[in-house]
Amino acid sequence: MTSLSSRKRIEDVMAYGVTGFFIFFGLAPIVWLVITSFKSENEIVSRTLTYFPRDPILTNYVDIWNQGSFLTLMANSFVTTIITVTMCIVVGTLASYSFSQYRFPGKQGLLVFYLVVRMFPAVLMVVPLFLIMRFLGLLDSSLGLAIAYTSFLMPLFIWMMKGFFDAVPKELEKAARIDGCTRIGALVRVVMPLVRNGLAATSIFVAIAAWNEYMFALMLTTSSGSRTWPVGLQLMVGEFQLPWGLLAAGGVISILPVIVLFALVQQTMVRGLTAGAVKG
Repeated sequence: MTSLSSRKRIEDVMAYGVTGFFIFFGLAPIVWLVITSFKSENEIVSRTLTYFPRDPILTNYVDIWNQGSFLTLMANSFVTTIITVTMCIVVGTLASYSFSQYRFPGKQGLLVFYLVVRMFPAVLMVVPLFLIMRFLGLLDSSLGLAIAYTSFLMPLFIWMMKGFFDAVPKELEKAARIDGCTRIGALVRVVMPLVRNGLAATSIFVAIAAWNEYMFALMLTTSSGSRTWPVGLQLMVGEFQLPWGLLAAGGVISILPVIVLFALVQQTMVRGLTAGAVKG
């Protein structure tokens, strides 16, 4: 008994140690970013490394906020993200429901194709998307950028939502159909309330990916009227200038919406992921 207890204690210590290491590895860059945002430029680039600012300042936040382009970039990111999530919810929900409930030729092959699209390197998609957007007149627009995001994030949405729809007992939908509901009526009134947590979790994943996307935003936008905040931060880096303080402050401001969103829907997101892990 003592041997088993000691072994379990050692396993617990090792598990907590590994978990603590990865937590530190994930949080340390963010903490360092926040600390850097309160340092002056001279303190950041000095030869002597300082872990904490001697005299914390808010100048970096004031300067980045007073730049009119940064507020425009944040607004563009909000608009593009909202459009992307909306298109994924409308189209992806119907598609994932069809994959879950219907049987049709080529179903498995199409699912694998969606997975391959998701695994395809994004950088190789830029040139074809650029040509398509220019042909359709959607280049350098929030709508065009959202369509590009949707084309790359839709497979993720479909695969995740299919798992949630698979977990819904089919008997409930059959009972609704017997009571006179149409297929769409059963989906809206019976199925969707059961998968709302999964829908919220999947939508959050899509929103975070669209909010932080850089490659498509850099190549498919050319003006400040449609650029997003990751591109704006990168353009602040000049040939002979690297404003670390402004970049750190901009990064902190930019991740605040994601943190607030996750804090608001944390319980819903966790319940959604847990529900998708068990097939009903």
